[in-house]
Amino acid sequence: MIRYGALVAALLATPALAAPALSPVWTDHAVIQRDRPVVVEGTAKPGETLSGTLGGATAGTKAAKDGSFALSFPARPASNDPITLTVSGADGSSATVNDLLVGDVWLCGGQSNMEFSLWNSAGGPLAVQQSADDGLRVLMIPKVSALTPQKEFGGPVKWAAAAPDSVKDFSGACYFMARQLRRDLKVPIGAIHSNWGGSQIRAWLTPEGGAKLYGAAAMAQLKQHGTDPLGAVTAFAPEWESWWIEHDHQSPWDRPDALTWQPVPQISAWGEWKGTPLASNGNGNVWMRRTMTLTPGQAKAGGTLNIGLVDDIDMTFVNGRAIGNTSSWSDERHYKVPPSYLKAGANEVMVLVTNSYGAGGMESKPDRLSFDVAGGSSIPLGEGWRYSISKVTDYPPRSPWDGIAGIGVMYNSMIAPFGHYAMTGMAWYQGESDVGIPGYADRLRALFAGWRQQIGQGAKMLVVQLPNWGPTTGQPTASGWADIRNEQLKGVAADANAALIPTLDIGENNNLHPTDKLDVGLRLALAAEGKRLIMPVSAKREAGSVVVAFSGVDGGLYTWSSGHALGVELCGETQESCRYAPATAAGDTLRIADDGKPATRVRYAWIDSPVVNLYDARPLPVPGFEIPIGQ
Repeated sequence: MIRYGALVAALLATPALAAPALSPVWTDHAVIQRDRPVVVEGTAKPGETLSGTLGGATAGTKAAKDGSFALSFPARPASNDPITLTVSGADGSSATVNDLLVGDVWLCGGQSNMEFSLWNSAGGPLAVQQSADDGLRVLMIPKVSALTPQKEFGGPVKWAAAAPDSVKDFSGACYFMARQLRRDLKVPIGAIHSNWGGSQIRAWLTPEGGAKLYGAAAMAQLKQHGTDPLGAVTAFAPEWESWWIEHDHQSPWDRPDALTWQPVPQISAWGEWKGTPLASNGNGNVWMRRTMTLTPGQAKAGGTLNIGLVDDIDMTFVNGRAIGNTSSWSDERHYKVPPSYLKAGANEVMVLVTNSYGAGGMESKPDRLSFDVAGGSSIPLGEGWRYSISKVTDYPPRSPWDGIAGIGVMYNSMIAPFGHYAMTGMAWYQGESDVGIPGYADRLRALFAGWRQQIGQGAKMLVVQLPNWGPTTGQPTASGWADIRNEQLKGVAADANAALIPTLDIGENNNLHPTDKLDVGLRLALAAEGKRLIMPVSAKREAGSVVVAFSGVDGGLYTWSSGHALGVELCGETQESCRYAPATAAGDTLRIADDGKPATRVRYAWIDSPVVNLYDARPLPVPGFEIPIGQ
C-alpha cells in the first residue's frame, strides 16, 4: 500500500506535461489588433495537434517538424470586454492568457528621442500621475542585440495597463500619441516601446533588407562573427583599412612611428585628462599605442588581449593585423591573438578609439588591461600607453556586427520575436545617428518593407522628421541634418501609406534631446488617425516667380511675424549658388520671387537648426525640404 505522502512525492517526480509555449508577446493584458486576422504563434512538440479558443472562436493546427505552430482566428471588432486565449496540446496540457482587449496596436521604434521617457518629458510627471487607464496598455522591449533573428526577446516582457509604474519609463512621444488616440477613437490602444539610443537605422533592418542593401559578403561576416570573431574581423578589415587610407593617406597600424605620440596621462575617460585637448572635446578618432614584450615561448603560445571598456568604438591591431572591432560603451574587449600574429620581443598594439558622443576613451581601471598568455602568465598593460589624436574627423565604417549599427542586430532581438502579431502601424523617430551616411531614404523603404512583412502589409508608417538642433547661421549652408530630413521626406513620399511628422519648431538648438514630446505625440496621433499632413508636391516657374505647391494643408498657409517665409532658398547646381529669396504664402502654395539667377531647386529650412514661421491653420509647420524646379 502506497502512503499518501509517497504518492504525492511520486507525482511531483513525474515530468509535467509539456504545455504549448506561446510567442513572448502573448501575455496577460495584451491588446489584439482589431479588424485583422489574429495569428497566435508558438512552439509545441513536433507534429503535435493543437487547438485554441479566443473569446468563443476556435482554431486548430499541427506543429511543424521544428515544433513551431500558428493558429489563425477570425478578425474581431474593437472591444473593451476582456477575452481569454487558450491553446491546448493533444495531451490536454494548455497555455492560457487572460484579460485581452481588442483595439489598435502601435509599435514605437527608433533611437534616443523616441526612447526619451515620459517622466523626463515636459509635463511628464503630471502625465504619469494621471495615467491610470485600463484601456491603454503598454509593452516595453528589453535592449538586447543579436546576430540572427530570435524567437524570444532578450528578457521577460509583459503587457500592463497604463498606470504610474508602467508608463514612467515608457517613451514620452509614444505615450502621448497613444493617450490621444485613446481619447479620440474610444477603443483600446496598445503601445509598444522598442528603442535604442544612438542606433542607426540599419540595426533595425530584416535580414532580407540587410542583404539587399549591403550584400551577401556583409551578411556572411555578420553570421561568422557569432562563431569566429577573428575570422569576421579579418574579412571586414580590408574595407575599414581602405576607408582609413583614403581619408588619412597612411596606415598607422603598419607604420605606428609615422605618427606623433604623447604619453597617456592615465587609463580613464578622456574627460579626466586635464591639460589635454581631449579633456574638453572627446569626439573624434584617437590612436592608442602600447608596446608589449614577449618571450619566444609566450609568442608561440598566443593569448588574449584585454583592453577593457572602450567608449565607444575600437578597431584593434597587433603587429599590423586586425584582431577586434567592437561598438559598445558597456562591454569589455577580450580579443584572441593567435601565435602567428606574435613574435619574440617587441609587439605593437594599436587601438583606434572612435567616439561620437560623451567622454570617450579607454575607461576600465588599469588592472583590467592585460595580455593573458594561453596556458600561462598574465602580462599587465595598465601603464605605458601613448596616444595620437587623428586629423580624421569622419567616422570609419561600422562592422556588420556593430553593437549599435550592425545589420539587423536590433531587429533580430527586439522586433523578430513579435512574429506575425498584427499591428495598426509603426511610429519611427530616428535618423540622428545616420547623419552623414548617404542613402537614408533607401534604408527607410527597406525598413518599411521588412516590418510590414511581420506586422501586416496594411501597416501605416509614421516618420518623425528630425527637429531643429545644432548651430544656426545667417547664410545658406550645407547641412547633414537637413539632408536626413529631406531623405525622410523622400522615403515617406514614395509610400502611399506613410506620413511625415514635422518638428522643426519644437526642437532645441542646444539640446539633442528636446523635452517637448507632447507635441510630437499629438502630431503622431493626427497622422495615425488619417489626417493629412503638409508635404511639398511640386515647384514650377510661373509669371516671374517660382511657385511651390503643397498637399495636406489645412486652412491655408500663413507666415508668422513676417510677410515672408523665413529660410527659403533658390539654388543652382552648387552649394555656393544657394541664396535666400523672399517668399509669400498664398493658399496651399508658396510664391518665391525669381531673381533671374540660375535656379534648379528650392530648399526650405536647410540648416541644422532653422527658425521657421510657415504654418497652416492647425497650426502645423511646413517640413524642411528640397525640391527640383520643373517647367
